[in-house]
This record gives sequence, C-alpha cells and structure tokens, in this order.
Amino acid sequence: MLAMRGIVKSYGAVRANRGIDLDVPAGAIVGLLGENGSGKTTLMNVLYGLVRPDAGSATFRGRPLPLGSPRAALAAGIGMIHQHFMLVPAMSVTENVMLGWRAAGSWLRAAAIAERIVQASRAYGLELDPGAVVGMLPLGLQQRVEILKAVLRGADLLILDEPTSSLSPPEVTALLAVLRRLRDEGRSVIFISHKLGEVLEVCDEVVVLRDGEVAGRRAVAGASREDLARLMVGRDLPPPVERASRAPGAEILVVADLHACDAAGVERLRGVSFSVRAGEIFAIAGVDGNGQAELAEVVGGVAPPTRGSVFVDGAEIVGGVATRLAAGVAHVPADRASVGLVRDMTIADNVVLRDVDRPPFCRRGWLDRDAAREAARRGIEAFDIRAEGVDVPVRTLSGGNQQKVILARELGRGPRVLLAVQPTRGLDPGATRFVIDRVRALRDGGAAILYVSTELEEILGVADRLAVMHAGRLVGVMRPADADLTRLGLMMAGALEEPPDAAALYGVLA
Repeated sequence: MLAMRGIVKSYGAVRANRGIDLDVPAGAIVGLLGENGSGKTTLMNVLYGLVRPDAGSATFRGRPLPLGSPRAALAAGIGMIHQHFMLVPAMSVTENVMLGWRAAGSWLRAAAIAERIVQASRAYGLELDPGAVVGMLPLGLQQRVEILKAVLRGADLLILDEPTSSLSPPEVTALLAVLRRLRDEGRSVIFISHKLGEVLEVCDEVVVLRDGEVAGRRAVAGASREDLARLMVGRDLPPPVERASRAPGAEILVVADLHACDAAGVERLRGVSFSVRAGEIFAIAGVDGNGQAELAEVVGGVAPPTRGSVFVDGAEIVGGVATRLAAGVAHVPADRASVGLVRDMTIADNVVLRDVDRPPFCRRGWLDRDAAREAARRGIEAFDIRAEGVDVPVRTLSGGNQQKVILARELGRGPRVLLAVQPTRGLDPGATRFVIDRVRALRDGGAAILYVSTELEEILGVADRLAVMHAGRLVGVMRPADADLTRLGLMMAGALEEPPDAAALYGVLA
C-alpha cells in the first residue's frame, strides 16, 4: 500500500531522517517504534504532508504521492490522528465530522451526515451519538470521533500517534478492537507507541528507528518486549534498581479536604484527603479529566483551592509556587509546553529557571550565565538530553527531550517533596526506566513523592501505596500487591468504588 524511499530531513545540523525506507502492506497494522529523537514524528509528518523532506519519494497504492502537502495526503486516502485531538469541544460529533469536509456540501446536510455517523459507528463498534457535544465526551469517545472522521473521509491508511496515552484499560481494549476491525476490511494502520505490550498485542510487524535510520524490522509473532527495547536503544537495558526495603517515616505532605473548581466554575476536586510519608511513593491512577490536573495545580501552588489545606512538615503552605519552592516542593507538570517550560528560552535558562534569584546563578542581582550553562551541561549528560548544546531554544527539541529538561531541573534540586505528574509521558523505555530509577532514588533518600499517572503498569511498578481518582474523589486506596488491572480499570471507569478509611488515606497499609 505505502512505500517510502530514501526520506531525508535535516533541521540545521540535526539529521532527523537519514535515508529511511518504510513499507506498509495493505490490511496490516505496523508499529513504529524508536527512542525520543529517533525520527518517528518527522517521518510521519513527512508522510502526512506537514513537513517537506530534503530528499526522498513515496508511492501510495502504486501512485506517486506528493510530499509536503496535507491536501494531497488526504486526497490519496491517508489520515492522521494526533496525540492531542484536533476537535472543537463546543461542537457536536456531527459538526466536528462535517468541519472542512466537502462531502458535507455547500449547504450543510447535518441530518444526512448524522445518519452516516450512525451507520459507520455501528459497523465499527464506535458507539457514538451524533448529537453529543464533543467536550462532554470521555477521551476514549473523543478519539473515536477522530477515527470516524478519517474513515468517513475514505482513509485507507491511518497514522495513530501515541493513541492510548490518556485512555483507561477498557478504552484501550475497545480501541485495539476497532483497529483490528479496520485491518480486517483491508485498511492499514501505522501505530506509534512506547507501550511495547500494546504493540505486541495489536501489530502485525514493527519498524524500529534509531538515530534517524531504520534499525530493524520484525514480525510481531515470536518477538518480545526485550527484543524490541534492545532494537530501540541499541543495547540491553540495565535491570531495574532494586527498591530498598524500609518502612515509611513521618508524614511530610498532607492534603486535607481539598475542593477546587476549573476555569468554568465546575467543581473538579470534591473533598480529597491523603498524606505522603518520608520514603514513600503515593501514586494516583485515573483517566485524564477526573480531577488529577486540579489536584496537581493546587498541591503545586499553581491554583488556589476553594476549600481545604496543604501541609508540608506540619506547616500549612499558603500562597503560590514560591511558597512551595521555599518548602522544598518540586513539580513536574503534565503540560510541559505551557506550564513546565518557556519554549523560546534556551535549555540553560530553563534548567535554572527556579533558581535565578539565588547563588550560584545570581551574582549581585545578575544572572551568571556561565554557571547556568554548566548546570545545563550537567543536566544534559545526566538525563541524556539529545541537543546540539545548552544555548539552543527548548522548542527545537523533541517532546521527550523537552520532558527531560524539566526532569533535570526538578529532580536535580534534591526536593523534600516531589509532585510528579505524568513524568514519563512521551519517553521511550530506556528513558522511562531511567526516570523511574531516579524517582525511586529520591524516595530511598527520604523524600515524599506524589506520583500521578494514567499508566497502570507503571504505577503498579513504582508505587508503595496507590489510589484511584474518579470524578474528583479517591475511590480506592491499596497496596500494589493487592491490585490488579481489572479492579483498577473498573475503578477508573467509575464502575467500582471502595471508599478508603482514614488508615488507608493517612496511615501505612497493613
């Protein structure tokens, strides 16, 4: 179906794609894997027409495919579903499907399009209501709207970029079933993911990129996670750091009866209470949109609560981010682009952003740029940040490397409390292992860590205690050993609730 030959793309001195060949057969799901900065996103942006290559060509269904034109890609039958959905939340499903679609007619035929949505939804098991307002749908259904848009426009090849990053386990299962249905009717899918378990479950074969080149191609049958991870990083991953056996200490972070509203005034936190002890990782699981963002904003000092308190070492923390910094709280935010980084500033400036008013970065009221650059060089080396130097703007880095800049700044401060929200989002297996090992090292050093993630396997591997958040409340608290994916998935979907008692919220589970 698709044949890309000799794709080359450079950004200055950085060669993102180095003569890549990619073949996608008809009726196949092909996984595209690689470390951060390996060239996956650039290659797919070339295919979809968002980026014009320096060299190379492509054919689709036996015909030449003009590269550098999204219109040509769409007309040929190629659709791309981005990690962040391209939907208008205030519009209905029907209105979103009609948007920019010539088949909707000069005079919009909403009723006819709604009927086509119903028919396609039944055929693919999407279960979409044409009249539903998109912004009110859970993320799993919003993603189905994106898939439906592509299918109705006649896409024979779908590109999915990290499609399960914000979905609950039942939603992931439903999505993979939809992809198999598309494959069975002869369509093809390029599945970009860092979740090797899902790749092995749904893909027919995988293509692995490394340093802008094809490092290998494997049939999924007989492949293992270890094989794929080794191809991605070019070496065997080191074994996980053994967790030190120790009992949690005194309470460091205490959250008491927090209530908070979003920008529209809707209550998103409803009486959340818990504590995190010295030498403990307290992890919170849940589908995005159930209050985790508001919890992180309140604990991190980005937004005030409507009611409730936050304490560190027994003292109530009142005020904003500055008071948290003074109390030893570090924050890895979920939204690196708008909250975690100033993207037009350099790596060096972002690394010292928290400490520009104190030594060694501040001398007589002026920023010591040599000290800032040295700190950035240490961060680049310690966190394996792929960059041309410390003075390049952060916006020129890949998403995963931008995340590493935040981690270098926040973890490098040796915090008393670490608020880590989706700290491994967008990271490859090697970088994920490195981040988790660093978080565990902080924990073993006596820090209290609040770890928020949608990745259940990750939470089960890192947590000492874990909670599930749904609709702004904690609906269960347990040890990882007492949890399983089915139980957690039901809690995340709101189908199961086990109200925790005070011992579970504030004490040490027996």
